[in-house]
Amino acid sequence: AATRQDMTYWLQELQQKRWEYCNNLDAAKRDSRTSPTPSDLSKGLVAKDNPGSILSQNASAERARNILAVETSPTDLVGEQAAAQPAPVQPSAINFSLKQWSAEIKNSMSSLRKGNNENRKSIFYTSEEWELLDPTPKDLEDSVVLEEKRKHLAEGSKGLTSSAFLFDFGRIPHKARRPLKDMIGSSKTRNSSDSSPTEWYSGNGNKLVSELQLKYQSQQEELEKLKKDLSSQKELVRLLQQTVRSSQYDKYFASRLCEGVPKDKLELLHQKDDQILGLNNQLEKLNLEKDSLQQEVKNLKCKVGELNEQLGMLMETIQAKDEVIMKLSRQLSECEDNTSSQSGAVNSSMATCINKELQELDRLKDNLQGYKTQNKFLNKEILELSALRRNAEAREREWQAKYTSLEAKLCQIESKYLILLQEMKTPVCSEEQSSTREVIAQLLEDALKAETNEQPEQAFFKPHLVSEYDIYGFQTVPEDDEEEKLVAKSRALDLRSLSLSENREISTGVKWENYLASMMNREMIRCIELKNLIRSGIPHEHRSKMWKWCVNLHVKKFKDSTVPGYFQTLLQNALEKQNPASKQIELDLLRTLPNNKHYSSPTSEGIQKLRNVLLAFSWRNPDIGYCQGLNRLVAIALLYLEQEDAFWCLVTIVEVFMPRDYYTKTLLGSQVDQRVFKDLMSEKLPRLHAHFEQYKVDYTLITFNWFLVVFVDSVVSDILFKIWDSFLYEGPKVIFRFALALFKYKEEEILKLQDSMSIFKYLRYFTRTILDARKLTAIAFGDLNPFPLRQIRNRRTYHLEKVRLELTELEAIREDFLRERDTCTEKRDLISDDEEDS
Repeated sequence: AATRQDMTYWLQELQQKRWEYCNNLDAAKRDSRTSPTPSDLSKGLVAKDNPGSILSQNASAERARNILAVETSPTDLVGEQAAAQPAPVQPSAINFSLKQWSAEIKNSMSSLRKGNNENRKSIFYTSEEWELLDPTPKDLEDSVVLEEKRKHLAEGSKGLTSSAFLFDFGRIPHKARRPLKDMIGSSKTRNSSDSSPTEWYSGNGNKLVSELQLKYQSQQEELEKLKKDLSSQKELVRLLQQTVRSSQYDKYFASRLCEGVPKDKLELLHQKDDQILGLNNQLEKLNLEKDSLQQEVKNLKCKVGELNEQLGMLMETIQAKDEVIMKLSRQLSECEDNTSSQSGAVNSSMATCINKELQELDRLKDNLQGYKTQNKFLNKEILELSALRRNAEAREREWQAKYTSLEAKLCQIESKYLILLQEMKTPVCSEEQSSTREVIAQLLEDALKAETNEQPEQAFFKPHLVSEYDIYGFQTVPEDDEEEKLVAKSRALDLRSLSLSENREISTGVKWENYLASMMNREMIRCIELKNLIRSGIPHEHRSKMWKWCVNLHVKKFKDSTVPGYFQTLLQNALEKQNPASKQIELDLLRTLPNNKHYSSPTSEGIQKLRNVLLAFSWRNPDIGYCQGLNRLVAIALLYLEQEDAFWCLVTIVEVFMPRDYYTKTLLGSQVDQRVFKDLMSEKLPRLHAHFEQYKVDYTLITFNWFLVVFVDSVVSDILFKIWDSFLYEGPKVIFRFALALFKYKEEEILKLQDSMSIFKYLRYFTRTILDARKLTAIAFGDLNPFPLRQIRNRRTYHLEKVRLELTELEAIREDFLRERDTCTEKRDLISDDEEDS
């Protein structure tokens, strides 16, 4: 651009073209996009991502753009034509010689007051401040008070200095601020030199304020008048009531006691009564006058105090003015003394200084106007870029949602594709090789092949759907069995599809972030909100923190009674001294979770930690020592907790949650829970229970392991950790809930099976086919309610007595058998395995 004005015009044109292009792009995308179904609409806290919010944002930005627009027109060539011209030499970077706004600059400069810099507002406003807001009554009252103070100050300071400021914009209430457009553009409809800043700002505002103030005063006077009338009416009513009572009193005594009394005495009595009444009235009036006079004295004392304060302030002001007058007088006398000798030199130097100051003032005015124009343009640029950024973020969210949906559908299609290939693969019945079999074999080989040799563009568009291990370290696809490998990959694809579909609704994650943010400086406590959040599943990134908090919640009384370093002490004792459980622990270490990379080999990181926790617990609880099943509980805990926290997690499960003798050699508590579970099955799922009874299927052979190790190796990993989230917070009742929910989830499929062998075979693996954790959780905590813990405890007590009685009978039978064997010579050679071990 040849000039600054052309440059401004050129930049505004670029802004306009960019704005139109981006808005047209958004409008075309909104028109081409099909309307989403109700299920696709985001709910809860992500409702702000709705595309409809883009329109309202652009509308507010459009209003701000119109307010900030600078009216410019090109004076010369602009754009590519001007680029070929030589660049003009500018004396200053932003030196605008715009004389049409000189009056506006004068008014703006006169509105600035020295010493009030802290009260000034920034000239960079946000988009919410551009509209003129109606002032509230409180703001109007404040503005009136400030205006009166300003007038007093202006009158008091008149004559002190020629540059006295008439108005203070820093004191104007914020909500009554006029828009920048009105402040800058008002010079077109206003005399630039005839109107003062006070008249310019407070023309219509003072009229409105004065009218409201008059109306308010009239209403106040009317209210005081009504209050006085009310008090006088009350006093009249009181006097009338007193008169009626006295008349009734006189009538009663006159009729009863005054019979036969002379009339002159009666008249004397009446006169005395009248005098007494009059004196009482006068006494009451005097008391009222006394109260009013006391109140007036208090008011007068307050006024005297205020007047004393005002007098002190006035004295200080007068003293300051006297000092200023004396100083100015001394300066004036000094100037008069030096006038005779230096009049010529002073006049010339003063004239030179005045000329320089006038030139500097003109330059500053031009710079000020240039800064104002630049500020408006930059504000407009900021608003436009903010609106465009919001639109781009909305488009990115839409594309991300569409990408996730397509990826989930791709996983579902590939899973169905693998299942179809598995069903189409038939055994060869003849020596001839079928072409269909070759195609299917090739497709199977391609499907199970690792996805690492893809071309770059294919790798960009097709994500790696199934990795070797999931986020918990469990192997997703086995390496040995070809049939199981195909089924496992299909199951992994289904899980991936479900997780992608669930990630489209991120309200649960947002709720967790909000809850943890609200608890940043507070201690977490049990509450309904936290229970509901935990039941919906703890996010992966917060699970370590929440598991540790849940464990500490249950074992606080145990930890408080121990000395520091308790875990290390137990571990040191178990390592140094002979431990009867250490041999069995070593045998079970590599058999704990062989399909998890953290426990798959002797050198894995988790093996040593698992050994330490089990040894320390066996030393703490010698009654149990070590029982098969404890290793899996500790292995799951160690995935999210450190060694000491995993140790206390095992203490929580064994010593707090589970009943006594749950992990002893007799497994008495485990047997009791299976009988309680049978009772709950007959109540909650009567059809399925009757079906099992009909075909004599003992499903407790399957569920026994569920309860013993809390579903480890029984369900897929995503569901397993959601069960553990609720289990560590709510306790063992959760195991009953999810065990029933697993059966209810597949109830219809089990009822279709009509023989005991197929039912038992189905029960051994059906839990691995359940992939939808959200549906299973809804069944466990919704469909199975009510679920009172008191009922479980009562049934545990009932069945515990029965199991103990049965064990006593079995022990008696065993003793009878041993006694009979000792007496019978034919049975002496029979030795049981237990006796042989002992």
